[in-house]
Amino acid sequence: MTPIETIRNAILAMPIAHTLQLRFVAFEPGHVEIEMPITPALCFREGQLQATALFAIADFAAVGAAASLLPEGASNATIDGTLKLFAPARGSHLRAIGRVVNAGRQLSVCAAEVHAVHDGHPTHCATLLATARNLLGAAPSALPKEH
Repeated sequence: MTPIETIRNAILAMPIAHTLQLRFVAFEPGHVEIEMPITPALCFREGQLQATALFAIADFAAVGAAASLLPEGASNATIDGTLKLFAPARGSHLRAIGRVVNAGRQLSVCAAEVHAVHDGHPTHCATLLATARNLLGAAPSALPKEH
């Protein structure tokens, strides 16, 4: 298994990733694209996604991109994030595009642009800027599945 597959599998093993129905569209060093359906359970009014779900997909994309640049056997964790909302998240799904701003030894700065997709047309609705703490020698592990 490649390091990127290990990171992707660790993210998808998280219960919140399962709840949000995250799906990786692209994952390569320094770049992650994730989609998530907009479901009624995540909306605060009909068809309009609640901000917590927006933050989650942006965080997974940004911090996942930063993790993809770490040496084998390392992982990371979000320590700070700021989400700026500027359009309603309406449509069939979200697509978050994560990238690395600065990959450091102890800290990495990363970002994500979030687009709400309606009838195939994306609307840029939020941007996240985050900091991740790099945990060298702490490889991600898959969480046990609930039975």
